[in-house]
Amino acid sequence: MDGNWLPFLLGSFVGTMLASLLIGVMIFLFFRPAVQWLLGKFMKRLMADRYPENVFEMISAMRKINPQIVLENSLRAGSGQVIERPFGSPRKFLNFDGLVFSPAQLAIFPAPEDADVDLRITIGPKAKKPLTLDLPIMSGAMGYGIGISEKVKIAIAKGTAAAGTLTNTGEGPLLPEERQFAKHLIIQYSSGKWAKEPETLQKADAIEIHFGQGASAGSASFIPAEYIQGRASQIMGVEGEEVVVIPSIHPDVQRAADLPVLVEKLRNLTGGVPIGVKICASAVLEEDMEIAIQAGVDFISIDGGQAGTKGSPPILEDDFGLPTIYALSRAVRYLKERGVKDRITLLSGGGYATPGDCLKALALGADGIYMGTAVVWALTHDQVIKAIPWEPPTELTWYPGKLKDKFDTEEAAGYLENFFASFAEEMEIAILALGKTSIKDVTAADLVALDEWTSKVTQIPLAYEPRAKSETKRTGEEA
Repeated sequence: MDGNWLPFLLGSFVGTMLASLLIGVMIFLFFRPAVQWLLGKFMKRLMADRYPENVFEMISAMRKINPQIVLENSLRAGSGQVIERPFGSPRKFLNFDGLVFSPAQLAIFPAPEDADVDLRITIGPKAKKPLTLDLPIMSGAMGYGIGISEKVKIAIAKGTAAAGTLTNTGEGPLLPEERQFAKHLIIQYSSGKWAKEPETLQKADAIEIHFGQGASAGSASFIPAEYIQGRASQIMGVEGEEVVVIPSIHPDVQRAADLPVLVEKLRNLTGGVPIGVKICASAVLEEDMEIAIQAGVDFISIDGGQAGTKGSPPILEDDFGLPTIYALSRAVRYLKERGVKDRITLLSGGGYATPGDCLKALALGADGIYMGTAVVWALTHDQVIKAIPWEPPTELTWYPGKLKDKFDTEEAAGYLENFFASFAEEMEIAILALGKTSIKDVTAADLVALDEWTSKVTQIPLAYEPRAKSETKRTGEEA
């Protein structure tokens, strides 16, 4: 018996393989006819059923109402409550696609390909402690606990540090590890009751007083306690509260006259780091900016309507705030009119996702660019396969996310470093192609507009109109 086991095993193996092959052949032979039969039955019914009974009725309805709106209305019908949509509005606003750069060739020569390009910017150049970054692209405000997880916060801190740029605490509390690993950190002074201690604020490289943001305007936030369990609630000091509220009105700024007092208080407390404000873009943008200018701020951060967030009512995302390109163009003009453009740094956020858009905004007059949604997608990279197809990738990154423990911090930090490095390299190539070697030399004169609406908003000349002879010194004749 013992000597016959090998032929028996080989026979079983061969039999199994033959059976598998036979099954495969049968599937191959019958799969196409089966699919064709099923499709034929479906199409016959599709072409014969009365419209009220026809499944195509859904397609027709969804051509009238966007499928996303159909889904969101179903969520409203199911819950009877305000729904919160992640990542901001899907609306298509006027953006930077209507602008292109004018390449240097003969009238203006390109810069040598081996020239060094300076991408450094300074936030608050007139502050006692100005903040200088190696890169004009920054991680936008994302709050620990009220938004993203501890692992994601640490990954952003490490990734931005490696790139020589900054991260922002957002409206959440200061996570100690974020300060430990971040090279440059803006602490947001929000209307919440946390992150107000002198010892916390003194750890900031700059402070941003939060009044509004693009995806939620200046409205209050109501966060159920079950979303902020654990360490975040302890740091925030909200343990036992049923709902955590971030008020719409800042307790320290009940009227415009209170802002200069708060700015001076924070400046003295921190020893002179840049103090700024964050606002969403409104129709009275210039009036909002004037209050900030009168308060003596060192920088102004403005969020356009394309900005993202962890979650906000769709009505605030879709129907409030000016598009980013409108806000940026108006803000730059007003700072120049007031004669403070060289003193007050302008930071722009809201929908930035490509090096080209960022460079165009800098050419229009922004000093630095905040990126949020693009940063989250970049740092998750291929880790999204840990979630899809059964869960959305955000379950890896949100603080109450079901899969947040599967998130790899070190991998994410590396991805984010690569992301910023790639942005920097593309922008350097573009700056050389403009015949320049510094981000500070890229201006609105390097742009042309492709359509009249973009031209009117940005005051950039139209591409189909000849431009006056260049006044630059880098001409073909001189070269």
